[in-house]
Amino acid sequence: MLSDWLLAVEADASDWPAARLDLLQGVTQLIAVERDRRDAARTVRRRLAQEVLELVQAGAAPAEIAARLRVAAPVLLPGLGVAPQWQVVVARVDWSASGQAAAGEIASGPVAQALLEEILVDPAVSGPDSADRIAVAHTGEEAIALVPLPAVITAPAEPGEGEEDPAAGADGKDADALAGEPGLHADALLASVREPLSAGLADDGRLTLGVSAAVHSAEGLRGALEEARHARRVAAARPGRVCAAGHHELASHVLLLPFVPDDVRRAFTARLLDPLRDYDRRHRAELIETLEAFLDCDGSWTRCAARLHLHVNTLRYRVGRIEQLTGRDLSRLEDKLDFFLALRMS
Repeated sequence: MLSDWLLAVEADASDWPAARLDLLQGVTQLIAVERDRRDAARTVRRRLAQEVLELVQAGAAPAEIAARLRVAAPVLLPGLGVAPQWQVVVARVDWSASGQAAAGEIASGPVAQALLEEILVDPAVSGPDSADRIAVAHTGEEAIALVPLPAVITAPAEPGEGEEDPAAGADGKDADALAGEPGLHADALLASVREPLSAGLADDGRLTLGVSAAVHSAEGLRGALEEARHARRVAAARPGRVCAAGHHELASHVLLLPFVPDDVRRAFTARLLDPLRDYDRRHRAELIETLEAFLDCDGSWTRCAARLHLHVNTLRYRVGRIEQLTGRDLSRLEDKLDFFLALRMS
């Protein structure tokens, strides 16, 4: 048994008086009513997730997917008022020979669906409604979860030409730069579920999970789905009863391999460059142009500033803003390579 509701009483109820047994029965009935309420809400969420998944897999127009997401958003994040970001988690249960015999006719897709609904509870949200934010569908042997995330507030506009940001230090970074990406992280998810699920699965099978990056719109949802699927395949190649991988483990050089789906490549470039494009569109900050020039000049501040006709302080501010919006560090070779490939593949 991997996922179910149980009421455990640490006592021998055989010698309980009738009044205490009636009390226990009343508690059980209250729990049953709550279970029915949650099951009804879960059915609604499953239907929403299934509709979105079918649209994405059918190649529907982004406007049609966006319309369905607008229906789902207030159900999963009531009172938010703005469109959320979305994250995709893919799970699969593969039975061993003994597990297949025990499972009989039970398909692995619904089992993975039930597991995702139990484990994808936002640890930052307290109370009984934290599990009501996850919508999970299944197709074939996979379960696919749509996880809504509150939208991130955009950073303020760039200062004027030659004006250095007062919060920036000598390296051009904001003092409160992003500490990490929002949403679920594969390593944290794995740490929280590996021990109990490994014990539950025993020798009967294994669970593999793939986690996408957050996407801001319906256009990015198909890429997020393929990204999560590819990450799950990375996890499946590892030993262990329960394994997980995230989008950050799809290194940029892996994206050059021929078997990587185009949607995964597009998701990678969108994740890196879309925050910069959105910022440029709103503030005319020319961050994409600055990034290209900075990489072309091999990270030389003076050459890049001369090429863009900027004061070095303004260039440092722009590079700091790029790092803040993307969570990357342009002094690291790995991040420079990621940006270089994202620009070339976009």
